[in-house]
Amino acid sequence: MFWVLLLLLAWAVAGTACTRLCLAAVRAAAVDVDDMGKGHDLTLYEAAFLSGGPARVADLTLVSMARQHRLLLAHTGWATVVDPRGRDDIERSVIGAIGPDGQSRIAPVRATAAATDAVRDVADRLVDAGLAVPDGSSTTVASGVRQVRAAALAVLALGATALLTPGAEMPRGLVALWFALPLAVTLSCLAIARVEVHPYSRWASPAGQRLLGALARHAGGGADDRTYLTSVAVRGIRAVGEPDLRAAFAHREQYRGQFDEWRR
Repeated sequence: MFWVLLLLLAWAVAGTACTRLCLAAVRAAAVDVDDMGKGHDLTLYEAAFLSGGPARVADLTLVSMARQHRLLLAHTGWATVVDPRGRDDIERSVIGAIGPDGQSRIAPVRATAAATDAVRDVADRLVDAGLAVPDGSSTTVASGVRQVRAAALAVLALGATALLTPGAEMPRGLVALWFALPLAVTLSCLAIARVEVHPYSRWASPAGQRLLGALARHAGGGADDRTYLTSVAVRGIRAVGEPDLRAAFAHREQYRGQFDEWRR
């Protein structure tokens, strides 16, 4: 009867994960009041944070300064300071991250700038306005969806273990059917979440997602610098059209974990 213990564990994993997702969705709905965020015009930095977190803010700043010829971003992955005078705290943070030599690889600059107080201030303002998910929150819909996905995989693994365990008294077909029940619960929960609360965002609250959607719609169809930077803020580096500039950011991935630690 070892398979029964595995089945109970599968139900416990599936039930816990689905319950957490449901509670996260309820909390999100409770704070998703219609007037939250009204009258708040997102800055480009705020839009970047809501779309992709602190790393997106750093990317946007680097692209903006490069387009203004105040930074030189080489396709080899190096950043060189042309104008050392930052126009705001985030630009000064980027220049400071490059260092006194005025030249550094883009990847560590991006990681360092993303973890500065200037970016934290952007996050704090958005959290206070109800537009961003609080720092370190583990009860968001996005985290709940990830937990249910992991639970579905765990149920599959437990079911496979039960089927491969010798000496089961019950036919394997019935054992598989019993494990199909918690798997169906997790998959149904994911399907409902997909319909009811998609898109899932790690950074933006439901009110923040609405503002982002409106910003993206209003930004479409233009070719001016503001529209270009808005696209970068919302979509990231894939919105950059210049091949050399895109190539400059291709060397950044090895440092992704550094600024992810700040979020945890």
